[in-house]
Amino acid sequence: MSKQRITVEDLWKLERIGAPKLSPDGAQAVASVTRYDMDANKSSSSLWLFSTFGGDPRKLTACGEKDGEAAWSPRGDLIAFVAKREQEGKKDDSAQIYVIAPDGGEARRVTDYAPGVFGIKWFPDGKRIAFLSWVWPQEMGDKAQTKAHKAFKDRKESAYVTEEHWYRHWDHNLPMGRAIHLHVVDIATGKVTDLFEGSALELGRADASAADYDISPDGKHIVFSHDPLPVKRILNTFALSRIDVKTRKVSLLVQDKDWDFRHPVHAADGKQLAVVVAHSGKRHTAPALLGMVDAASGRWQALSAKWDREVVGVPAWSTEGDALYCMAEDLGRCHLWHFDLKTRTPKVLVQGGWVHGFSVSAGQLVYTSDSMVHPDRLHVLDAEGTPKRLERFNDELLKAFKFGPYESVSYKGAKIDGKRTDAQMWVIYPPGFDAKKKYPLLHCIHGGPHTASGDTFHYRWNNQVFASGNGTQDYVVVCVNYHGSTSFGFDYKDSITHRWGELELQDVEAATDHMLTKPYIDANRVYATGGSYGGYMVAWMNGHCKPGRYQAYVCHAGCYDWVSMFASDGAEWFKKELGAWYWDDMAKVHKQSPHAFARHFSTPTLVIHGQLDYRVPDAQGLAYYSTLKAQEIDARLVWFPDENHWILKPRNSKLWYAEFFDWLKRYPSKSTVKPPARKKGGGAK
Repeated sequence: MSKQRITVEDLWKLERIGAPKLSPDGAQAVASVTRYDMDANKSSSSLWLFSTFGGDPRKLTACGEKDGEAAWSPRGDLIAFVAKREQEGKKDDSAQIYVIAPDGGEARRVTDYAPGVFGIKWFPDGKRIAFLSWVWPQEMGDKAQTKAHKAFKDRKESAYVTEEHWYRHWDHNLPMGRAIHLHVVDIATGKVTDLFEGSALELGRADASAADYDISPDGKHIVFSHDPLPVKRILNTFALSRIDVKTRKVSLLVQDKDWDFRHPVHAADGKQLAVVVAHSGKRHTAPALLGMVDAASGRWQALSAKWDREVVGVPAWSTEGDALYCMAEDLGRCHLWHFDLKTRTPKVLVQGGWVHGFSVSAGQLVYTSDSMVHPDRLHVLDAEGTPKRLERFNDELLKAFKFGPYESVSYKGAKIDGKRTDAQMWVIYPPGFDAKKKYPLLHCIHGGPHTASGDTFHYRWNNQVFASGNGTQDYVVVCVNYHGSTSFGFDYKDSITHRWGELELQDVEAATDHMLTKPYIDANRVYATGGSYGGYMVAWMNGHCKPGRYQAYVCHAGCYDWVSMFASDGAEWFKKELGAWYWDDMAKVHKQSPHAFARHFSTPTLVIHGQLDYRVPDAQGLAYYSTLKAQEIDARLVWFPDENHWILKPRNSKLWYAEFFDWLKRYPSKSTVKPPARKKGGGAK
């Protein structure tokens, strides 16, 4: 049977495995598995059990639509999870905690808390669960919260009113007048206690989760990471505090205005806390490091300062307590590392691809990882440290597809102090690649800028779908990790600060030059696409590259004007990134802003944006599109009223890929690109 090329429809048939959690005895892992229905345009998530000794996975839950955040009880006799369900004639209005036995049966609702529940963790006694909730802080008790929740739901006004510095995040307004409090629920009775009630305490407003706190091994205290300042701002550094669960007395454990403290994890004896720290006061690009805090005194130290790599996510203690496990990026991949506490040296425990999640218990370790040629897979490390697959969810479907080969390529990129520096890119070839043929070149430029193009199976920008042209057209795809990218050390990441666009453009252009030396690249068919900061880059290129250098651009959720970008949820970062507020030094800001070079635009561009994007507000894309149209440059707008920074709905994703490839096919050769006619003084650069 001949192999077929993977398309966007196939991407949405794949089952997606969430982060695993090991049982206390290490014998089983639980993880959510999400399936999508293209016709229904929706998803559903269920919990599955996986034996670390082998055997077929077993579906544990089936009644909910989005069962997630699974957590084992200390004895392993129950699994708690968060879901919205209908049970005993009552339909959940907001997400609640449920528990189910691992051998199956009916899940039981534990909470009926009107503001909703997320971020759950078991207490060591197995009788209580901690959770987070967005509450009305001025209201005391469950009944008052229920009343406030109902009043909010029933309100006739639609206005969002605030005086906060920070009032929205990515794709949602931060709940008006509410704060994230830490709670405890008794499993048997369902009684809820708000540990922060009556205080000004709240957890961080951005992406709060169970990673923001940890319960001591004796269950008496909870250490949590929070913004201690009265005015909450996106730039504030976080401190660690400890709350006595019984008395609700809070003590500040560690605070330093120049250091950020996150993700506390108690050692087995409760005496030390592993944390993730960053010297944010010194530099906004400071790397996330492993740290250690004395749980009694608050004395702390950074452990991995000499290791020029950044920690990703939450660390975990080894069973023996002599090492920490963590994920960290390295040269466009993300590995799972073993960090020896005595020697303070890291070594790769699991090689990426890209490791996305892991769990450690009773000497066992499970993890999920993917690569450019397969989605996430679940593995356990055996006694010899050899990975063993625990599931085969997508294997049968993937058998039908032929994937293109890919490689990491080092080349000479941007000039710094007059010298060409090393840069890295991924090159993905189409299925059945033949070096004797000619192929169009397609840049896929990553966002951030402080992220990386990685060896990962990306659903929204899938390099195999790109190389296969969605099943219709071959492309050689390049993904440049330009200066500013992560996984190449601090200096590389920080090098673009206060000069956005300069080094990144040199890196992309040098990659194009490098690829044009290859006999299999068609110099008349060169394209550049990008999202978010990658969208910024293609808009920047339109004003800085010679007309005809690229036949067409695709700009998804691209930053266009750094002045009007002040509507972004991350506006307070801009002075640190650009070097000035626009009202203090407009020239400096404009020097780094694509819109200031609009008179040099000439290349046809597809502009894509979502209305619910608050990181890069949709007015950025609309202004770019209108500017192109005003200059009579070929342009097309795809605007999604129900999408945010990412395209998350199956049918919208299908349309996104179709528009993407249809646009590129409009411009099959250099001869189709014609600079617009301009009046005197407005010629193209």
